[in-house]
Amino acid sequence: MLLTYQNGSQEPSPSQPQERRLHFYDKGEEIPLISQGVWQVNRGVVQLGKFDSNGEQTLLGWVQPLNFFGLWLTNIDTYQVTALSNVYLKWYALSEIETSCSLSQMVLHQIVMRIRQTESLLAIAGIKRVEDRLIQLLKLLGKDLGQPVSNGTRLIVRLTHQNLADVIGTTRVTVTRILGDFQRQGLISFDGDRHIVIDGQFKDSIEV
Repeated sequence: MLLTYQNGSQEPSPSQPQERRLHFYDKGEEIPLISQGVWQVNRGVVQLGKFDSNGEQTLLGWVQPLNFFGLWLTNIDTYQVTALSNVYLKWYALSEIETSCSLSQMVLHQIVMRIRQTESLLAIAGIKRVEDRLIQLLKLLGKDLGQPVSNGTRLIVRLTHQNLADVIGTTRVTVTRILGDFQRQGLISFDGDRHIVIDGQFKDSIEV
């Protein structure tokens, strides 16, 4: 398959060759969004977010392999998508989706998954205690972005304390303190790449 290493400032062309190209974006790079189509993640994870009038970001979710994202799937003006890891993406024009039953069904399935993820994040936002919000977020991340390892579940992307703080509406310092408490209790650990590893007994060890 042809691989295109595309600069983040360039926009993909809606017209694609018969053999679909992969577009590469580095970790931390903003993904360009235009209205004529959608991206599908082939490898890696991207983060969905928005900015308010004060320039502060709200995390709206994350997209993993086989899932779709794009302006066509949102009604938010300040929508922004950032690569949480090195990512490879495929571009689909809306005309392709509209004329392909298999593509339409695939997109519908992924939309349902995104709705469920959004509901989970809204439920977490409604929890009063910060510690409890972080507990539920870690459980959700383990389910959505987790990889089984010998000592529990490893998150496949490296999330900063600020990333976690942005999701649950608190400060980086607070998240660092709570994660430190969890680590001392043996409920989480960090691997050599600083990815969070959630202990297998995490769900049973903490009651919300």
